[in-house]
Amino acid sequence: MTTAVKDMLATYPADLGRVDRDKLARSIEECVACAQACTACADACMSEEMVSELTKCMRTDADCADICNATAAVLSRHTGYDANVTRAILQACATVCKACGDECRRHAERHEHCRVCAEACRRCEEACHDLIGSLG
Repeated sequence: MTTAVKDMLATYPADLGRVDRDKLARSIEECVACAQACTACADACMSEEMVSELTKCMRTDADCADICNATAAVLSRHTGYDANVTRAILQACATVCKACGDECRRHAERHEHCRVCAEACRRCEEACHDLIGSLG
């Protein structure tokens, strides 16, 4: 399936070097999807009756969404590429996705939005680790 991310990568006029385009595209897509899921989960948490029990979840959702959005933006820019910056932001993203996924998993049995968010976080964490592993 062709996506806008893959289409944009294909149009980049310079050589991307040894970057695995499929893993790069997957990482960008999973970061965007995770940011959306975390934003929606935090909003849903605010609508729950026991909102005070979900304070940490909402905070972690917000942090994860911000880091995922920043990671997608950094991964989408290739001019003047710095592998050290890419590795650092991917590691930060994987770390926050793990923390958010763990927190949402704690509430997943009671709140379906937390289950969905936890799954998005795990996919993003995995994609970040896969891309880090391919960077060499």
